[in-house]
Amino acid sequence: MIINADSAQVYADLQVLSARPSDDEMEGIEHRLFGTWDGAQACSVAAWAAAAKAEIAACHEAGDVPILVGGTGMYIKVLIEGIAPIPEIDPAVRAAVRALPEDAAYKLLQLEDPLRAAQLDPGDSQRIARALEVKRSTGITLADWQMAKSGGIGDEVTLHPLVIEPDRPWLYERCDLRFEAMVETGAIAEVEALLARELDPDLPVMRAIGVPEIAAFLYEEIDLETMIAAASQATRNFAKRQFTWFRRQPPAEWPRLIVGYESENIDIASYFVSLLRN
Repeated sequence: MIINADSAQVYADLQVLSARPSDDEMEGIEHRLFGTWDGAQACSVAAWAAAAKAEIAACHEAGDVPILVGGTGMYIKVLIEGIAPIPEIDPAVRAAVRALPEDAAYKLLQLEDPLRAAQLDPGDSQRIARALEVKRSTGITLADWQMAKSGGIGDEVTLHPLVIEPDRPWLYERCDLRFEAMVETGAIAEVEALLARELDPDLPVMRAIGVPEIAAFLYEEIDLETMIAAASQATRNFAKRQFTWFRRQPPAEWPRLIVGYESENIDIASYFVSLLRN
């Protein structure tokens, strides 16, 4: 069984822009938590972890091996290590923080939670805002909350991890090709359908890479070429943040596989087979 660990592929509304596998690509193998959430409902990391734990338990009960796949490292981290019992953020605090310019939010975080600020890229606006709103709403830093984590399954299961690290120039080139291909295969129509639903613009599905850029194009605020360039740049920026996260966060002993220009013929499947034989 394949279990999704990608924060965009959980949404039913994002088939094209999340590159969610099609029925043909699934090749008859059971896939879970792909397109499970409606875009009107935000899929929090806690909600995903609870659903993933249930799917893993069902898979084990059936005598099968669950394989988690996806680039949302925080999903995997919370599933394994548990989550801090952070209370609901004061809506007024959240609104004020989210209204701050990126550079201002980072400077404030450097003052109010310098430890967390030092761990984040200045351009990682989402995590900067999260850390700042937690500190302002609760009076406690995110790191201190995380010391009270609970609910992880790391001690209950046997893990066979593999971190796939693409060569950066190779990956950035593919980021550009990827978005152009999405535009050619229905991404614009996908965003048109999202806009027709008149969802809250702060919902994760509305902030997914490609959605704001295509929306601006549909509203005739930018032309097609500018839209493609902006979304491709957003994709590369996200890839850069993923590089940083996966370099710092996973345990040092997790195996890594480098792929790129010189390794196009690597048989990734054989690596997974060897992991499961350990």
